Amino acid sequence: MNIILKTAIESVIFNAEAYCAEEGIKIELVHELPEAILTVISERSKALPTLYFVSVTLLKRRLKNGCFLMKKQGKVIGHIFAHEHHVKGYSVYERSSLWVDRGFRNYNLGLLLMFRMTELYTNDFLISIAQTAKVHHYNELLGMTHIMLSEMSKILVEELEKIGKLRDELSYKYFVNPSFESQIRQLK
Repeated sequence: MNIILKTAIESVIFNAEAYCAEEGIKIELVHELPEAILTVISERSKALPTLYFVSVTLLKRRLKNGCFLMKKQGKVIGHIFAHEHHVKGYSVYERSSLWVDRGFRNYNLGLLLMFRMTELYTNDFLISIAQTAKVHHYNELLGMTHIMLSEMSKILVEELEKIGKLRDELSYKYFVNPSFESQIRQLK
């Protein structure tokens, strides 16, 4: 990652963490959540067009891989999950179900959640499949590389199709972390 981007992301993350400290927002990595919270997250994913519907059962599976939760006074104000896919004996983790409460947006809390999840999976294969330009920009700030389907191994493309993650490259972009990018063509 170039030095300017690294400095920029460090500054933004520092400011987001400072905001959380000032506001009493706690960020924790969890692997278990009460059914009631999972139901709210599932229903939210159904109601918001920017999120894909995620059932409570699927959220429980994703929790095993970790979820960063943001809470203020016991209320969940943000979350991000890691969804594990299996591709020819490899685990590929996808950042998923990113959400920040509308009242806490514009403080880079979504980027902070993405940063934490990206950092957690630094040494693993991590992918982000995103539609919005803002998330694309965040992925670039986090040192992820935009990769076209034509640059992926045929097996990976077939696996993405099988699991319902093959998207129109005009609307969606695929970003991978450095660990994944270094081996993406060999994933056979």
